[in-house]
Amino acid sequence: MRCEMKFSFMNPSPAPDTPDMVVTAWPPLGILYCVEVLMNEGIEVSILDQAVKGFSMKQTLDWVKKENPDILGFSVLNSSAGEAVKIAEQAKVENPNLTTVFGNYHATFNAERILNKYPFVDVIVRGEGEYTCLELTKCLEKSGDLRKVKGITFRKDGKVASSPDRPLIKDVDALPFPDRNLIDAQYSSTIYGVKVATRKFSTLVSSRGCPFRCTFCGCRKFARGIWRPRSVENIVAELELLLSEGYEQFLFVDDNFTLNQKRVARFCERVKKEGMDIEWFCDSRVDNCQSDVFRQMVKAGCRIIYFGVESANQRILDYYKKGITPDDSRSAVEKARKAGIDVIVGSFILGAPDETKREIQNTLRFAQELDIDVPQLNILGAFTGTDLWSDLVAKGFVNEDQLWERGAYVPKVSPHAVPFEEIRSMIYDYFRAFYLRPKLLMTEILRTMKSSYRFAGLINNMARLNRIIDTVKQGVLLD
Repeated sequence: MRCEMKFSFMNPSPAPDTPDMVVTAWPPLGILYCVEVLMNEGIEVSILDQAVKGFSMKQTLDWVKKENPDILGFSVLNSSAGEAVKIAEQAKVENPNLTTVFGNYHATFNAERILNKYPFVDVIVRGEGEYTCLELTKCLEKSGDLRKVKGITFRKDGKVASSPDRPLIKDVDALPFPDRNLIDAQYSSTIYGVKVATRKFSTLVSSRGCPFRCTFCGCRKFARGIWRPRSVENIVAELELLLSEGYEQFLFVDDNFTLNQKRVARFCERVKKEGMDIEWFCDSRVDNCQSDVFRQMVKAGCRIIYFGVESANQRILDYYKKGITPDDSRSAVEKARKAGIDVIVGSFILGAPDETKREIQNTLRFAQELDIDVPQLNILGAFTGTDLWSDLVAKGFVNEDQLWERGAYVPKVSPHAVPFEEIRSMIYDYFRAFYLRPKLLMTEILRTMKSSYRFAGLINNMARLNRIIDTVKQGVLLD
């Protein structure tokens, strides 16, 4: 029997003050997976990616009114929580019978807080949403008992209630492939305003979850510390579908793409065997790098690799429970460079609760010494769902009731941290010194001349690069 409910999904825009380094124009795969599961059960769906469409509040509400759904679901992160709340409130005013649903990281970690504060939000979907959304829709259609829908938090008799957690999806191969054509938009990927995806682009997830315990990350809690990979055959099948639709460049948005080196090697072998002409980007832990696997990745089309270096100081790395050493980072970068990776990105975090100015300077020197192309310097933030947040709350540095919705920069709340503005100034000085070094500029030019991928990116980004060089000279790159 066909379900008579309609479920509309929305990816709300981030707040205006979201840092530029935060990528917002990626396909909302979480929503697309949920949509496919619902569509396979005959449920009518629609999607709006407000972030990529650039819709105003009025345009967004007009879209909701036109779609006239029974259920309106929001994918909510810290950066987009404020916009989601505003849209949900106005949508509920126009249609009091509408059921509003929040999901994703921010909603999962703040389920009771959201429902207690915002009476116009009806249900929170915690954790993975595909089958929870399906069961929720069927339950609402029959006016059933929400307590029987696993993985949700809701109101009952004027009080907030929660059902038991839904078990994680064990067989991720069984999920249908997301249909990117359901969203009428072109996506790309940028680093500091430079487009690194210059051909038809999309993102993929080749695995879910993370077994590591980094204190600044909420992935472990969200996915319960379990890593679940898709099979190579399943990934290649999706790539073949995307190639048939004209896609040529891909970003694997896994938290741990290279965790299983044998799996990565098998994937690269299949890509070569099938003759796939693709370019792709991924991340890698620095302690999980084999030279031969990097070489296979390059031959299979890997062009950019992201390393989470974080710090040059072992004391800080240990505080983050990162499980790596600075020597691991040096070795990983060297192996990636020798293997022929076109662009190496190193991500660093500054501003741990008791990190000294000398330790920050040590990390900045380390970032300059490493043979990377792009340093990403981040000031440490704390958010609900992370061990870092819990630690700061326990020490009295964070007032949870005041800061749970947006989180906090650690240097702004820890009395022992180097002040936020001082770190910010150190970052400005670093970027000017890093990018304006004659030796670096010459090295990058030579690498670009030898790389068809980098050369194509240069041609496509000439105007952007001129603007970025001007901002670097002015020291306002992070504004």
